[in-house]
Amino acid sequence: MAALWNTLQDRHDNPSAASYTSQLLRAGEDEIAKKVGEEAIEVILAAKSQGTQRLIEEAADLTYHLLVLLLAQGAPWDDVLEELASRHQGP
Repeated sequence: MAALWNTLQDRHDNPSAASYTSQLLRAGEDEIAKKVGEEAIEVILAAKSQGTQRLIEEAADLTYHLLVLLLAQGAPWDDVLEELASRHQGP
């Protein structure tokens, strides 16, 4: 995940016309949020009827788009990890 985050950050800092990530970031937060919603629905559909491999593929798409949205909002991935860790109430 760190490598992916670093790649996304690089696309943010050094936009390229050929980069889908750069295109998403140029489109803006509303468009990115729309993609997150679409991918979330596709995850649900895959889980219900399309098999494990399709679920994995859609989960990867959702994760990617969520990371792009976090980047667009200036919310670091490490902060998400810290939030998850703070919720852990293990022994």
